[in-house]
Amino acid sequence: MKTIIVATDFSAEAENATQYIATAVAGKDYRIVLYHLYNTSIHAQNARLSAGEIDKMFQAKKTKVNEKAAVINEKYKVEVLSHVVPGNFYDELINSIQKYDAELVVMGMAERSIEQDLLGNTTTAAISMLKFPVLSIPLGAEYKGIKHILFACDIIRGVHKMILDRVREVASDYKATVEVFHIREKSEEIAQSEEHNSTMEETLSDVHHTYKNVQSSEIIKAIRDEIEASQTDLLVMVPYKYGFWDSMVHKSKTRAMASGNKVPLLSLPL
Repeated sequence: MKTIIVATDFSAEAENATQYIATAVAGKDYRIVLYHLYNTSIHAQNARLSAGEIDKMFQAKKTKVNEKAAVINEKYKVEVLSHVVPGNFYDELINSIQKYDAELVVMGMAERSIEQDLLGNTTTAAISMLKFPVLSIPLGAEYKGIKHILFACDIIRGVHKMILDRVREVASDYKATVEVFHIREKSEEIAQSEEHNSTMEETLSDVHHTYKNVQSSEIIKAIRDEIEASQTDLLVMVPYKYGFWDSMVHKSKTRAMASGNKVPLLSLPL
């Protein structure tokens, strides 16, 4: 059985992500762990509540998450566990990944804003910080099946077989078509990319897949245009790590797509 951790704070985007993934895995060999981080609010701390009162607040939050898990279990017929802990969000998320031997983290994505573009948010930070698959689901996304997967990647830079295996696995689970989408600024680089398809072709041989190479200097726009044109249900990208100086001039394409995307984005880091 595969385990998926769904991070929730009961916000609109988290509730939508929970509903989306529960619908997507209903009837499949998956279980869901509802992950909720609870820390005492600054108001409670200022009120100098007793340890007993603070514990009551914590137990009340655990009860709320447990009730949510029971509702999902009943509605979608999928095993759901609850995991409520205090502490640092990312440290505890990593601990929960290890504890439950999870394969995927699911997080909701709020609507795009100028602040989000500049500073990011919890979900984009998780994509940057965690060396672990993260599925970000934008607010408003509704699960209607996964028929078309757009795999936006840098063929010339190379795609690790482990990444390709994961793409193949998702496509097989949902009997989806994979479109390998490659963008380059120069036409000669597009021609060069065709020489790097052997490993990809071998790994994806048992799922229906196609290739599309596009010449463009506007990578984000090209991906968004293709999402619309191909009626993509799921976007898959590989977040590349830049060095310190490179990070001053390069904005992560994966993070940018997550913050402004209209379809779920599966980030698959090495």
